[in-house]
Amino acid sequence: MQPGPNAPGAIRGYVVDPDGALVPGATVTLTPDGAPARTITTRSDGGFTFVNVPPGGYGLGATAREFGAGSATGQLSAGQVLDLPPIALSSVTANVTVNVSPLTLKELAEQDVKAEEKQRVFGLVPNFFVTYKKNPVPLDGAQKMELAFHGAYDPAAFLISGFTAGIEQAADSLPGYHQGAEGYGKRFGAAYANFASATLLRDGVFPALFHQDPRYHYKGTGTKTARVIYALESGIICYGDDNKRQFNYSGVLGNLSAGALTNLYYPAGSKNGASTTITTGLLSTLGVGVGHVVQEFLFSRITTREKKNGTYQP
Repeated sequence: MQPGPNAPGAIRGYVVDPDGALVPGATVTLTPDGAPARTITTRSDGGFTFVNVPPGGYGLGATAREFGAGSATGQLSAGQVLDLPPIALSSVTANVTVNVSPLTLKELAEQDVKAEEKQRVFGLVPNFFVTYKKNPVPLDGAQKMELAFHGAYDPAAFLISGFTAGIEQAADSLPGYHQGAEGYGKRFGAAYANFASATLLRDGVFPALFHQDPRYHYKGTGTKTARVIYALESGIICYGDDNKRQFNYSGVLGNLSAGALTNLYYPAGSKNGASTTITTGLLSTLGVGVGHVVQEFLFSRITTREKKNGTYQP
């Protein structure tokens, strides 16, 4: 017996993901021509069945979490039980538009600061004040101070100061501090105060005032002689915020200022006025250049840097 012209039918099918796997719990919406939409959820086997569907045109839409939508359209005859091909959901990325806003120079510089604060020789000794980038983005005053504070108050700064104090104690330098635990404590305090004040002034305060970069710009190319000269000059020649080389007011004044402060808390018998200040400042400036020679040929190879693909890069 033939069904009547308006006899309802049924639509059956399955929902699959982009790889063809069945998707249980997907939402399927049927919209018959001239009739209200109906929604059901796929079974545990990813299948669905709509019954009592009026004949005529229809549209099907399927959605599921973590996937894009799938759809199908067609015609249902009177009384027909229609088995559809699987409705494939799309990959969610196919329906996503990503808008990328360019970072500002300040944001780029902040990324560099965060990366530089992770640089350590053998993963232990701080190596914050060097950039391995060509033409790095200049830091603003706050970022220079951030880097300086990070260097001055890193735990390694206290360990280095303790080691320095131990050498001075063994050599009985600064005899006005005497020996024993109290003498060691005073030497430790002086060593750390000198280190911290030099770091904050040379690498933070003065670079912010003079618009200079407190970081050593790693060269890494050229002849060995050229690299040695470049590194030694770094005590008196630095890069400005305009990325041009200029006299290192920040480094020289920072080291002299730290030397003057050091002279204030040295014991009376070890104070020599301006000569101590100048000697300490000049030695510190020379030490910066020598340290950057080591940086150029050794530290650059054994410094752990920002993580890439989950691994610290040397």
